[in-house]
Amino acid sequence: MQIRPYQDSDERAVIALWNEVLPDSAPHNDPATAIRKKLAVERDLFFVADDDGVVGTVMGGYDGHRGWVYAVAVTPLPRRHGVGSALVRRLEAALAERGCLKINLQVRAWNAEVIPFYEKLGYSVEKIVSMGKRLY
Repeated sequence: MQIRPYQDSDERAVIALWNEVLPDSAPHNDPATAIRKKLAVERDLFFVADDDGVVGTVMGGYDGHRGWVYAVAVTPLPRRHGVGSALVRRLEAALAERGCLKINLQVRAWNAEVIPFYEKLGYSVEKIVSMGKRLY
């Protein structure tokens, strides 16, 4: 398995993966839209795990102050074999290269079983209320 930057030829596989493991009907989470918007900003913070095809993804963001982790997705078959950890570590390295001092991520309430995964990677639950506003 190789962790590598996203390539345009990965689009179909990434959309299929996200539809399978990151179901969300909100318009801003439409996979094709999310990919298009990510490629316009910090494309180099979008990685895939490739094992004769895309088996995982991670996207990141950095605003000069904090980094963010998004779209950690792994196909069901290779889960618990280090794919997700390798993806997150690769993104962390890319953010550290930019001088990022703190990384944030959010876990949807319906996906709370993933919290131990992130805790094993050194993340902790913070006493913060996450708020959002959709612009469309």
